This record gives sequence, structure tokens and C-alpha cells, in this order.
Amino acid sequence: MENIRKVSLFLALFVFLALRAGPSTVYGNDKTPKFTLTPPPFSEGIFPCSDCHADMEVNQNRRKLTEEHTEISESFNHASDQQWCLNCHNPGDRDKLRLASGRLISFAESEVLCGQCHGTIYRDWKVGVHGKRTGEWNGKKLYRLCVNCHNPHTPRFKKITPLPPPIQPGEIQYRRLTKEQIPRNPIGDLK
Repeated sequence: MENIRKVSLFLALFVFLALRAGPSTVYGNDKTPKFTLTPPPFSEGIFPCSDCHADMEVNQNRRKLTEEHTEISESFNHASDQQWCLNCHNPGDRDKLRLASGRLISFAESEVLCGQCHGTIYRDWKVGVHGKRTGEWNGKKLYRLCVNCHNPHTPRFKKITPLPPPIQPGEIQYRRLTKEQIPRNPIGDLK
């Protein structure tokens, strides 16, 4: 009888403390965790766009760019039959992006723009299934924007040659590998 009383007291104390702790994650209005975003990776000397575009007349005709941004124009491969620059970049204020609704957003909110067409991936990104994030389990989190991993003008990753399978522990038990023998990350250093 004494053991049952001790177990009951222990369980009651456990349940009390568990309920007292409360939620460990702070959620926003749409039930997604609050987080911090990395800044967009601008090419050096290219932002703010208004430095060059402020006094230019806007030509909204779809065309191949031949004077500036030619490297983007030549490599553009993002639904290129349906899209072009001014579907995303706002013609009236080049320092803003434009949603399909006409609402203007900053480049720091570019994930919302991507989410218009890539809704299932955006949903997965918001809940942590897609994309890279760092931080604490129950604390501050840092999410990477779509453009931190994908080039917005050519979003598919370039094909890479797969690495050979890992060396089995038995094969390396008594030997030292040279720097050349140690496999490197084929996509470079992720920051």
C-alpha cells in the first residue's frame, strides 16, 4: 500500500510539473513558430536597384535584356515561357518585389513571393520540412530564405556527380587518410 501511495504521489507531481511548464514554442497568428530570417544574398553593387533605375523609363515589354543584367537574361530558366523580370520585380519601385495581388514586399520577404507559385514547398518551409535552419530547439531560430539556397532566376540545383559511398569503419581502423582521400562537400561551404 505504501508503494502505491509513493507511485501515485510521484505521478501527481510529474503531471503537475509537466502542465505547469506550459508551451515551449511561441507561435504566430497562423500557428507557425516565430523565427528570424537571414538577409537576402544581393550581388555586390547591385542593390538598391533604384540607384540605377530611378531615372530610367520603364519598358514593360517582355524582351531579352541586352545592355544590363545580361547574365541573368541568358541563364534565366524559371518558367521562362510564362515569366519574366516584371512578374516579380516591381516596375514602379525597383527596390520592392510585387506579388500577383499587386502588393509590394521587400526583398527580405521574398519567401512570400516564391510561395505564390510554390505553395506546397512554402508550407513545408514554414514548418521546417524544406530548407535550412539553425538555432535552438526551444529558442531562437534562424531560417534561410529560398534565395539563400536557390538562384531565383535559375532555381534548380546544378547536377553534381555523386560521391563514392563512405569508407567502412573496418577499412580505416588502422590507417590515416590524406587530405586528398577525405571526401569534400560537393556543393561547398554552407553558411
